[in-house]
Amino acid sequence: MSTTKHSGPIKLPAKPDSKLWVSRIPFGLGKVKPHHIRDTLKVAWDNRDALPYAYRMLTQGVCDGCALGVSGLYDRTLEGPHLCTTRLNLLRLNTMPAMKDAHLYADMDALRKLNSAELRKLGRIPYPLLREKGENRFRRITWDQALERIANKIRSLPPKQIAFYMTARGITNESYYVGAKTARFLGTNHIDNASRICHSPSKTALKRSVGVGASTCNYKDWIGTDVLVFWGSVAATNQPVSTKYMYAAKRKGTKIIVINPYHEPAMDAYWIPSVPESALFGTKLADDYYKVNIGGDIAFMNGVMKAWFEMEATTRGSAVDWNFIGDHTTGIEPLQTHIEKQSWTQLEASSGLSRTRMTEFAELLAKARTGVFVWSMGLTQHRFGTDNISQVANLALLRGFLGREHCGLMPIRGHSGVQGSGEMGADPFSLPGGEFNDVDIERIEGLWGFSIPRWHGDIVGVSLENALLPDSDERKLKLFYTSGGNFLETMPDPDEMRRALESVEIRVHQDIVFNTSTLVDAREAVIVLPAMTRYEQPGGGTSTSTERMVYFSPEIEGPRIGEARAEWQIYRDLAVQVHPERREQIWFDHAAAIREEIARAVPYYDGIQELSRQGDFFQWGGAWLCEGGTCPTPDSRGRLIPIELPELRKAEGRFYLTTRRGKQFNSLIFGDQDPFNGADRGDVLLCADDAAKLGLASGESIVVYNEHGRFQGRIRLADIRAGNAAMFWPEANPLLPKGVYEPHAGIPEYNTGVMIEKADSFYSRKDRKLARKPEEESDNEEE
Repeated sequence: MSTTKHSGPIKLPAKPDSKLWVSRIPFGLGKVKPHHIRDTLKVAWDNRDALPYAYRMLTQGVCDGCALGVSGLYDRTLEGPHLCTTRLNLLRLNTMPAMKDAHLYADMDALRKLNSAELRKLGRIPYPLLREKGENRFRRITWDQALERIANKIRSLPPKQIAFYMTARGITNESYYVGAKTARFLGTNHIDNASRICHSPSKTALKRSVGVGASTCNYKDWIGTDVLVFWGSVAATNQPVSTKYMYAAKRKGTKIIVINPYHEPAMDAYWIPSVPESALFGTKLADDYYKVNIGGDIAFMNGVMKAWFEMEATTRGSAVDWNFIGDHTTGIEPLQTHIEKQSWTQLEASSGLSRTRMTEFAELLAKARTGVFVWSMGLTQHRFGTDNISQVANLALLRGFLGREHCGLMPIRGHSGVQGSGEMGADPFSLPGGEFNDVDIERIEGLWGFSIPRWHGDIVGVSLENALLPDSDERKLKLFYTSGGNFLETMPDPDEMRRALESVEIRVHQDIVFNTSTLVDAREAVIVLPAMTRYEQPGGGTSTSTERMVYFSPEIEGPRIGEARAEWQIYRDLAVQVHPERREQIWFDHAAAIREEIARAVPYYDGIQELSRQGDFFQWGGAWLCEGGTCPTPDSRGRLIPIELPELRKAEGRFYLTTRRGKQFNSLIFGDQDPFNGADRGDVLLCADDAAKLGLASGESIVVYNEHGRFQGRIRLADIRAGNAAMFWPEANPLLPKGVYEPHAGIPEYNTGVMIEKADSFYSRKDRKLARKPEEESDNEEE
């Protein structure tokens, strides 16, 4: 842990810099860009029935959007207020009234005609609801009836047939902790969280490479670093407040590099609403773009290291920090041997970039004294996601970009609740403050006063697949308890997910609104439990930002929804309902008592027990993890790990397909058109050369298909690497392979190979059957 403390927010320059302007036309009139003023007015109108309450949330609460950690309107990076449209778009989830009875008890066939955005607009869930098999409407039940029904089912099942899931929907550390404790109290290790489909490889890779499972640096380290690299991360779209940090970095002379198959316009130019100069004239963000193949990042990084070792052969110390390597790492010899035997021809083919471009990037990093590497789902959502991140760590270690100012490794989180989920133990691989191993099991058993099962729990995707096992199988999922989450819209192969959800005997949805998964049938019953938001939670709650800041968000005065309860209270009450004789082992009177126990269970969270007022926070681990290059590994050294190229074979005429985000927050879609490129949700991004080879024109109707499914959309020409295609998520999910998980961290595969064809040509061949490709032609297969 670091001895250096975060130094607090800094000021932006007062004098404008016209060299960074995108256009001298005020507000980017006529350009394809977000319309922040219009969107803000729309949000105000949507919340017109609760404006004072909404204002209190914005000025007193901690943002429930991305994990940049804005408390009220301020953060620890820059002085001045911060507000983004993502946070504003989420506001209505917290202010809208209860669902009317006409919707609450509506016919399922009518509700199923609505998409999730339309379902959200119906309002908040006010009461516990039940729908038995064969019933086509929910009916209201009491809390006692709901909890007893669930408890009776739990008592009747072996623990391996019970699974819990906790999404990142504004969930606090307190709720994660009590949820994780409840699962183990009930005897099951099947508990997982939303990081399984976003950043689970980041934690896994960072642990094995440098011994930590979180960002090693701060957002302040962006500002003044020589090079700031965004790898598979479109922060301007997914974490809009970060553009203000990028602006500050540009003003300090930082070079911003983006590595992504698609040249995302959001990272080129952005009109930052909270910076007057930028709001008027926009800000140029990226200095250069490296358009790698989808899945080509490992080859690209191998190419960078190969260029470094070639530079070292001429002049020692010109690219690699040998002092840092000698003092703080292991594995340099195997890594160098591995890299030097790679051929440039193979690296160029796999990465999609020329040797010249890879060398340019290598030289840029070699000349940099400092560097911060930021990444997101573009690196993690692969079946080799952990290897992707260990490659990034290799680059940082070779240059000594670790444990000091303006240096570090940062998995930028997309939700304010998700960093704390694994740290609180809501994860099959983790316990509070530790791993799922004998040492941590015994430590937590000593604190909790009950035994933890020794068998290993399943990740959520496997748990849901287990619902399709024979009834006699010991791991057959029969009760699934999910806090938030919409698996029909977040997991590959929605049809298979529907089958899995329907095969569960009792499904419990603890949530604030309906979504499409809530409406799926179950073999016995679907039970819906109304939850509070973080702003309603009695005694307040905490969340952990990307940079490990633990912020206190107070209970906000305002209306309350029906019989909704705090999430942690529901877990506590359920546990007591199942085992009333063990009440003292699980009971918490108030949120402060949970924080007191977290401080004992998670040693590096010591200080959370002191958080009780608006604005309270602390940063676990200090300013920089691995400060001075000393890593919390057994030998205090970082590990350089040789990474093999993934085998990415693509049959003739196929494209690599990846997913991207538009006007949305995670799977919550707020608009049909991407504000940065004008694309609609049904558009498929393809480069002009590829479209010409297929005889396709922009806007033409096409079918994208493979052995998993098909999608009818339209071609949209874009600046994307040839041989690659991009679609919006979750629209692309029917094309993604089911049951394919990253071997180390368990994230599903969100990339695949596809064919693209004119729609009229595709449908004219009535006898076409989508046959599974021969094994020798399978795409994206590892050997």
